[in-house]
Amino acid sequence: MLRQRRTTQEDEGDVNVTPLLDIVFIMLIFFIVTATFIKEPGVTVQRPPADSAEEQRLVSVLVAIDSDNRIWINRDETPLEGVRVAVERLRRENPRGSAVIQADGDADSEYLIEVLQQIRNAGVDETIAVSTRRS
Repeated sequence: MLRQRRTTQEDEGDVNVTPLLDIVFIMLIFFIVTATFIKEPGVTVQRPPADSAEEQRLVSVLVAIDSDNRIWINRDETPLEGVRVAVERLRRENPRGSAVIQADGDADSEYLIEVLQQIRNAGVDETIAVSTRRS
């Protein structure tokens, strides 16, 4: 009889943390699903100024062209021929998002037009913007 009393007294002192862990995991899943991630091209470019700049909200494809006419997508340097494949892959992740091209002010406009055409060939026709800074 003494052994049974000690066991029940020890059990009453334990704290059950299972419901707390359930709540923490549910909150973690909620924040992961609703989070918006900032996309970065992987290189810093000096964007040209513009008076009519507008902010783009839902960007799924971010392409940068640096001053040496190198193309960057998701922190990886990509050849011009690989832009279409990379954009198609990114569009599968978020088909409703738009595309933004960050072209350096010293980059050749020829590369900007070629990248724009590759993005259109990948199926992005709705919204393609060229990133600028407010002057």
